[in-house]
Amino acid sequence: MNADQTPPLALYIHWPFCVSKCPYCDFNSHVRDTVDQTAWLDALLADMAHEAALLPGRRLGSIFFGGGTPSLMPPATVAALIDAATGHWPADERIEITLEANPSSVEAARFADLARAGVNRVSLGLQALDDAALRFLGRAHDVAEGLRALDTAQTVFERVSFDLICARPDQSLAAWRQELDRALAFGTDHLSLYQLTIEPGTRFATLAAKGELVLPEGDEAADLFAATREMTAAAGLPAYEISNHARPGQESRHNLAYWRYHDYAGIGPGAHGRRGQLATFRHKKPENWMAAMARNGHGIRSEEPLRPAVRAVEAILMGLRLDEGIDTDRIAALGDGVPDRFLDFGKIALLAGEGLVEQSASRLRVTEAGMPLLDAILPTIVRDAD
Repeated sequence: MNADQTPPLALYIHWPFCVSKCPYCDFNSHVRDTVDQTAWLDALLADMAHEAALLPGRRLGSIFFGGGTPSLMPPATVAALIDAATGHWPADERIEITLEANPSSVEAARFADLARAGVNRVSLGLQALDDAALRFLGRAHDVAEGLRALDTAQTVFERVSFDLICARPDQSLAAWRQELDRALAFGTDHLSLYQLTIEPGTRFATLAAKGELVLPEGDEAADLFAATREMTAAAGLPAYEISNHARPGQESRHNLAYWRYHDYAGIGPGAHGRRGQLATFRHKKPENWMAAMARNGHGIRSEEPLRPAVRAVEAILMGLRLDEGIDTDRIAALGDGVPDRFLDFGKIALLAGEGLVEQSASRLRVTEAGMPLLDAILPTIVRDAD
């Protein structure tokens, strides 16, 4: 593949700080009384420069500020990081610069300055359109505050997405339909709609272990999933990934880089990356990452070579989350050139007969009927990388 055909590079910048820790969250987020903004900007710039030196000659297709709560970053810090990134790598003419934001009035007040800094897409963590649900989820905002922030975001940013969490305890199908119908009426071009899951090490995991937290499962969860896809498709935002919905052309280009298994650079505490045939891992705890920056000039904890078989299997597991599916010829090229080294085509044929997957030429995808069963389908058809 020549330079003109190489997919643009995606850059992830992790800001690890939050005002409080949500009970369902297992992300690398930390509550700190104070943050030395100057020291953190300098360290992120140095970590980026280290990564840029190892990825020369690439076009930059997207920047994603994730967290944590990156909307707590001073806009001047965001601007400096964007300027540095586009200095290291020429920016694609359609560069997408996304920042995750909490919908508080304090953070919404920064939105105009963040847009002037270069952010052209915001991902807003509304999470629910019900005040009782927001309290249950440990969110600091209420519905009214969240919707004011959404209105501000739609005024100042070119593109807006927001998240909602469904399959909450005692949530009925009718209640979710009503909530989603309201969400679709706001007119954003992208929605991330997740079913609540219990992640190890979270406060919700502790409650679930005691039997004090029970989530919808089985037929209830399947009905919520089906209703979500039916309603978003009818509204013109079909699912392009198992939990993400967009109008055609409004998909998250940054996240597509992950799901299509392209290169991405990750800087900041806990950030992962895929640099050619290497997996990169940064130190996770903020203090450890800062210590590594001072010691080494970068925050890398480890760089691990990826065997061709591992790369092929990773690409399958990521790509089958997408409605478009995967190109089995590309998967074979990532591996040893033989598609059935990584895919069980006999089982694929059986699942195709049941309408759960589709295969045509070198394209393999999970169907609408198969998506609710994705977690069961993947281990059935994907061969072990070993």
